[in-house]
Amino acid sequence: MASQEIENLASALARLPGLGPRSARRAVLWLVKRRETALDQLLGAMAEVRDKLVECPVCGNIDTRAPCGICADHRRDARAICVVEDVSDLWALDRAKLFTGKYHVLGGRLSALDGVRPEDLTIGALLERVRDGGVDEIVLAMNATLEGQTTAHYIAERLEDLPVRVTQLAHGLPVGGELDYLDEGTLAQALRARRPVG
Repeated sequence: MASQEIENLASALARLPGLGPRSARRAVLWLVKRRETALDQLLGAMAEVRDKLVECPVCGNIDTRAPCGICADHRRDARAICVVEDVSDLWALDRAKLFTGKYHVLGGRLSALDGVRPEDLTIGALLERVRDGGVDEIVLAMNATLEGQTTAHYIAERLEDLPVRVTQLAHGLPVGGELDYLDEGTLAQALRARRPVG
């Protein structure tokens, strides 16, 4: 039986996505055995992130600087903005290194059942970015769920009167699938086969 402090650590780790109680206990044991190297390094990295974590005021990404590394990168194509539901979707797409433009995180998706309305998302900020000029294409990269597609359709309607081409990821993504769980090959295919909305 471990001490209450160690049990508390295992319990905290078990709340992380993808870790159950047994995996969390194994992780704690691994960290405790390597407390001089791994545990101190992990604690230091977590404290540093906690102290510096900010939401990018431009796109909504999470980073340790504002604007985030993607928005600050002048090599990226500012004429194309990929719109995603959540930061995890942005990270999944950017990990594939196939989209060279910028991003916009909505902070969720429209959902009548959950009471999520357009004003609860950053759709207004996206429209403002387009109105400010310099944007030629909006890529709607919503998850292939009913709510994701409803959100994409709503945004496409709001962009109709603005001088921007609106595309979305190709169908063929698994229905009900979430971008964060797709492999780079599937994401690459979806990005290459994007098409106009409407």
